[in-house]
Amino acid sequence: MFTKNKMISVTVCFLLLLSFNLNATSDKTGKESSLLGYQGGDSSYIPVQGDKITPTDYSDINNWLALPKKEELKKKVDVFFIYPTAWKANGGYPLCDIDNKEMREGANHCLKFQGSAFETCGNIFTPYYRQLDASYAIKLGILKSVVYFRGLPKTDIIAAFDYYIKNLNDERPFILAGHSQGSIMIFEILADYMKANPKVYKRMIAAYAIGVPLGKKYFTRYPHVKPAKNSKDLGVVICYNTEAPIIEGINPFALPDNAAVIINPLSWKTTEDYASKEENLGSLYIDNGKVKKYEHIADAKINYKKGVVICSTVNREKWSSQKTLRSSFPLGVFHENDISLYYYNLRQNAQDRCEEYFKLNSK
Repeated sequence: MFTKNKMISVTVCFLLLLSFNLNATSDKTGKESSLLGYQGGDSSYIPVQGDKITPTDYSDINNWLALPKKEELKKKVDVFFIYPTAWKANGGYPLCDIDNKEMREGANHCLKFQGSAFETCGNIFTPYYRQLDASYAIKLGILKSVVYFRGLPKTDIIAAFDYYIKNLNDERPFILAGHSQGSIMIFEILADYMKANPKVYKRMIAAYAIGVPLGKKYFTRYPHVKPAKNSKDLGVVICYNTEAPIIEGINPFALPDNAAVIINPLSWKTTEDYASKEENLGSLYIDNGKVKKYEHIADAKINYKKGVVICSTVNREKWSSQKTLRSSFPLGVFHENDISLYYYNLRQNAQDRCEEYFKLNSK
């Protein structure tokens, strides 16, 4: 699994809080926020949606994890990758600063083992951003947590994406890719930025927002955003999260009772038809920083009643979260490995969608 608990509880919370009905109301205090607190003398205050927050300066190259130089832009497509939670507050202040060492190390780990799935089809751009602690969000509850995700994290990601589009993209088509808290940030980009910038949206090949239970209500509220329905549709958002047939507890990422929008990462269908492990091009297993590729080990079947993709053919213990995290990630919840289980199918699908984009947009 992922070392040093980087992507662990890490990648937790944000998902459900964004089963993404996105109906939470904003706590608009109007307090001026900069970095972790607001400029009002209360260092314990946590910025929320509606506050006047100073975004991170993305003209500073030190605030980018992946920022290719012009001479390194060899591909016709870009990938804007947003990593999941990569740090833990351990009971302290629940937001990390932009230069938090643990967050930066964890972000690099996520880029290496998740973002790399998309490196064959695009030039990868990844900003650092200030993140909300997973355990804090879980304890607070779904609706109350949304306003905090829309505080510092969203402020930074929107600023980073806007800087990227205006200064780095040069009107190339692009892919959005992320996991967990990173996927939540993708939902915010799609909901707000893309609605305000339809010309930019037309260049989006697809958005891979993995590990978060995106609900049907999201698409009702934001009808300009479309869910993926097959392997080659364009301008769509791709969502799924995984678990074993039997789990020892409650999956915090599931959106049950036919409320979730899901696509099968092997068959690229939205039906509950079974996709066998033989259709799997390869899974990526990470153990203490070492990588091993397994071929044809992970199957996939959508279960709308549970609101997840069921993977029944891998070792449940091996692909679940670490034992120290089982209170939040019960045995059988494969959230940490949502991308790893279908790593090479995601890679191939991103390439297929890129080819389809250029086929339809050739001059």
